[in-house]
Amino acid sequence: MPKYYEDKEEDGRACGGVREDLRQCLLESPCVLQENKSPKQCLREGHCRSLQVTFFACKRSMVSVK
Repeated sequence: MPKYYEDKEEDGRACGGVREDLRQCLLESPCVLQENKSPKQCLREGHCRSLQVTFFACKRSMVSVK
């Protein structure tokens, strides 16, 4: 379930809510907290995969011409 609600700062960028959720997911993952890896490394290893796919789909919809 998304964690992006009114109490967070306003992000004017496209897909800002999903971006924030993905960032939080990575920063709170055991990969970052316990293994001391960078969020970028954890993303490559497949952590927070569903949010990554959702973010990609959101960004893709911004440029999709139908």
